[in-house]
Amino acid sequence: MAFKVLQVDHIGIGVSDLAATKEFYKNALGMEHLPEDEVVEEQKVKVSFFPCGDAELEFLESTTPDGPIGRFIEKNGGRNGIQHVALRVDDIKAAIADLKAKGVRLIDEEPRYGAGGSAIAFLHPKATGGVLLELCQRMK
Repeated sequence: MAFKVLQVDHIGIGVSDLAATKEFYKNALGMEHLPEDEVVEEQKVKVSFFPCGDAELEFLESTTPDGPIGRFIEKNGGRNGIQHVALRVDDIKAAIADLKAKGVRLIDEEPRYGAGGSAIAFLHPKATGGVLLELCQRMK
């Protein structure tokens, strides 16, 4: 294998109200979020990360109704929910090439920018048993 899965990087949770979500996790659960939220224009989301052990909870609020998270929440009956699971890999380009060579259906055949400066690529849920799986390489 040309790449290695290192750990669960984060769980992506689509939310309709990022501010209310942050308040709950901070006040009810005592969790702290990373200092600054980030808007990722390419993905039409505003993102907030809450470290949780070696992984993070990534809360995603759509910046436009036609964005991926807006559509996810709409399909989910207007409810928040887990949108994807991200696995950290040691080499995103090698991971994409290896999976492509194995015939795994990909959404992204090239890495793209993800929140926090990560390089990311999504695998199609039809290839993963119904789970939207993100591969993530921390570039910082």
